[in-house]
Amino acid sequence: MIAGFIVHLAQVRRKIMKFVDYVTIVVKSGKGGAGSVSFRREKFNPRGGPNGGDGGKGASVIFRAMRQLTTLLDLRYSRHHNAENGHNGSSSLKTGKDGVDIILRVPAGTIIKDSDSDETLYELLHDGDEFIVVKGGRGGKGNAFFKSATRQTPRFSQPGEDGEERNITLELKLLADIGLVGFPNAGKSTLVSTLSAARPKVADYPFTTLVPSLGVVSVGDYQSFVIADIPGIIKGAHEGKGLGVRFLKHIERNAVLLFLVPSDSEDIVAEFQTLLHELEEFDAKLLSKPRIIGISKMDLVPPDERRRFEENLREEFFGTEKNVFFSAVAHIGLDDLKALLWKHVEQAHSFDFPDV
Repeated sequence: MIAGFIVHLAQVRRKIMKFVDYVTIVVKSGKGGAGSVSFRREKFNPRGGPNGGDGGKGASVIFRAMRQLTTLLDLRYSRHHNAENGHNGSSSLKTGKDGVDIILRVPAGTIIKDSDSDETLYELLHDGDEFIVVKGGRGGKGNAFFKSATRQTPRFSQPGEDGEERNITLELKLLADIGLVGFPNAGKSTLVSTLSAARPKVADYPFTTLVPSLGVVSVGDYQSFVIADIPGIIKGAHEGKGLGVRFLKHIERNAVLLFLVPSDSEDIVAEFQTLLHELEEFDAKLLSKPRIIGISKMDLVPPDERRRFEENLREEFFGTEKNVFFSAVAHIGLDDLKALLWKHVEQAHSFDFPDV
């Protein structure tokens, strides 16, 4: 038992290292190239006019969202990103080469903040969204640009514009249609692995799931929704107990919340109320999201008692709350659960909910 738990901790540690949802980096755009001071020197025209070209534009640093990514891991080990300077202009009106932009790929759902002011600069919510975080400096004008009727031979050019440098904080909040909310060992990971192709770590240990993960659940032949396995919440999570605040934020961008309470809980009602309280204390707006109560591990209830067990809960507690009873292990009630989830996903996306 102890040996198994030690192996489990080692596996979890490796997984945590792969999932990174908060990093700080330094980005710097390129300086523009200088304009050229040059004059035509031809065999039969030794005193030709100015022909200095403009400098090239400095490179920018751009963030691009990619739905295939689920972690900021790559940026944790690459903190400084300096974009290329523009090249200087040259004779014969040749413009310097522009610097090549740096594109930093991040998961959809990433918030970009200025580390010094804590100002939110942009939120990359959709696949392909882009944001220029520091813009490259403009190239300087060559002396040919300054030629005029009264100034035939300008002997000066313009220097390139300096680039920008910023300290940036990136914060990832997972985007999913369904977010699972529950205490440790409520059966969240087992449900995700059963409904989707995702394979989160599943074991009979508290806090088996220490990093959020996503799974895609197919509905019919051409439809699907994304479900997020959020690590277990404990009482006091909104105050930072356990890893509460770190993971509560991932619930903010889920369209529908599925609260999981196991059938063998000592007090199903109290456990659900505690989960609601933790969400409300963290951000009261979370309670306005559509929610479903799922009673998991129904295989632990004797078959001849299940009907009465469900009726008692619905009559005494659930009221108007949407609810479903299931077992991911025994495949009890999964079709009803999937149908209910899909119905709520469709309803949620038929409204224009504000992004949190």
